[in-house]
Amino acid sequence: MRMSDLIADESALERVFTGGRWLEGPCWIPRSNTLRFSDVIGDKVWDYSPETSEAVVHLDSPDHVNGRAVDLDGTVIQCSHGGRRLERDTDGEICVIVDRWQEHRFNAPNDVVVSSDGSIWFTDPAYGIIYPEEGHPGRREYADHWVFRITPEGRLTVAITDVVEPNGLAFSPDESVLYVADSAALNRDGLMGRHHIRRYLIDDWRAKAGEDFAEVSPGVPDGIKVDELGNVWSSCLDGIIIYSPEGEEIGRIPVPEKVGNLCFGGSDGSDLYIAATSSLYMIPTLTRDCRRASGRA
Repeated sequence: MRMSDLIADESALERVFTGGRWLEGPCWIPRSNTLRFSDVIGDKVWDYSPETSEAVVHLDSPDHVNGRAVDLDGTVIQCSHGGRRLERDTDGEICVIVDRWQEHRFNAPNDVVVSSDGSIWFTDPAYGIIYPEEGHPGRREYADHWVFRITPEGRLTVAITDVVEPNGLAFSPDESVLYVADSAALNRDGLMGRHHIRRYLIDDWRAKAGEDFAEVSPGVPDGIKVDELGNVWSSCLDGIIIYSPEGEEIGRIPVPEKVGNLCFGGSDGSDLYIAATSSLYMIPTLTRDCRRASGRA
């Protein structure tokens, strides 16, 4: 696999929106053919239309929302740093899905993905209670940072406990593997902590053995996505790194700002959108998100 198999030589990075403070959570919304993204610090949720090249505010002051995913019914599930909870957004109407593990509030749910059985998987690092500009200062009530799963029946379970600071997550095309970003180095001087992507085998919708898949540098992995070929696309300090399913680096997309997250979108699902600090960027690719290609999104 070569970089030219994924991005045409003539393709160029285009800035389609700017003016944010910390952009995150890009997600293609098929119902409206728009790209939804968060300004976590600016405390807004935006909808960008490729057809009009304009962005409009979808939610004002939603309490520091971060990552999101489209559920099987077409509604949007989003992670609220400020509310310390997982929410459902139905055309702007917000309801709480879950806000605590047993009697303990979550830290600050960060990113979320929905598997084909209807399970909702989300990460719960502590950025929203550590950094006041991204949420509200607070304490870790269950004293850790886990990956959770909500079963199709609505039961909350602990899925993964051995990621130091779980962040972005994404499934392989056949959903036999779950990738989870560990961005622990973000909170440590000199980036001495972990900045890896972990790979977990999935059996009967349960995470089994985990192992390191890739070490991301410079910076840390934040958002990650998987294309229809099984390649893993990860954010880093200065762009996007693309890894083969075996964990070998295929290539990089330089971005002039620190990248938070990314997603595939557009009419055929081949446009890559990149949320990077103050701006949203887009570059055409020659592949698609694995969920879009399989008909799951």
